[in-house]
Amino acid sequence: MAAPDPTAVAAPRRAATARVSSFLATHGWARLVLFLTAPLAWLVLVYVVALALLLVAALWSVDSFTGEVDRSLTLDNFRELVTEPLYRTVTLRTLGVAGLVTVIDVAVALPIAFYMGKVATPRVRRALVVAVLTPLWASYLVKAFAWRSLLSDAGLVDWAAGLVGMDGPGYGLTAVVLAQAYIWLPYVILPIYAGVERVPDSLLEASGDLGAPAWTTLRMIVMPLLLPSILAGTIFSFSLTLGDYITVNIVGGANQMLGNLVFVNVGAANNLPLAATIALIPIVIMLGYLAAVRRTGALDNL
Repeated sequence: MAAPDPTAVAAPRRAATARVSSFLATHGWARLVLFLTAPLAWLVLVYVVALALLLVAALWSVDSFTGEVDRSLTLDNFRELVTEPLYRTVTLRTLGVAGLVTVIDVAVALPIAFYMGKVATPRVRRALVVAVLTPLWASYLVKAFAWRSLLSDAGLVDWAAGLVGMDGPGYGLTAVVLAQAYIWLPYVILPIYAGVERVPDSLLEASGDLGAPAWTTLRMIVMPLLLPSILAGTIFSFSLTLGDYITVNIVGGANQMLGNLVFVNVGAANNLPLAATIALIPIVIMLGYLAAVRRTGALDNL
């Protein structure tokens, strides 16, 4: 029996490939769909489906006798969140810490980013960018435990405070704010720095030529142009603080935040439905924050 001709076998494949290539070359939308299918499928699977499963799990309950998850739908977990004072207290505490961390990071990031973008020489600018990025290469746990060492009794912070007759903050909410403000600071500096670079130098020069003081130039020209970048940075610091629980466990003392309640209910308490319900709180808060930011129109030019 004669062997099949390889040329005859490969010809239909080449023809099919040529037809597909011709179709993609003449239909831009097909190339876009083919390009976006994989990342969009991953996005839907990881985020949308995961959030849907989280909502469904929040409607389950745990049998108090057997400890098994009862998959019948109920609103008992949401009712417990509303009626139990503990969850209101922890939610307000988490919001307060996240808000304070965000304010501190913005206050520190603004002058650093402005100096990097408009004042520093190219060589100094490159060195500062490296200095801002370097902490991101270190382990999160290393940075958190470094702050635990700094804030410990007879630590560096306690020693420095003793020089002026004061006591160090020790472990608690103050320590949580300091540690998280340090950990998330690069995430605030970088978007603000990118916004500063987009501010035209001609506007600053024109303001100076017209006799405007430096504070007036910053308030009337620079800050409105930087508002989208500032809000982008606050989204990072605020959302990351809302969901954090490791830093609180390391330097927070006896204080708890929402992330700690989720961790405890998943682990020690073995109450996955209640943990899923608590995890919805920071998600709802962030959705509300994003909606409020969107209504300001500050993100339209990002």
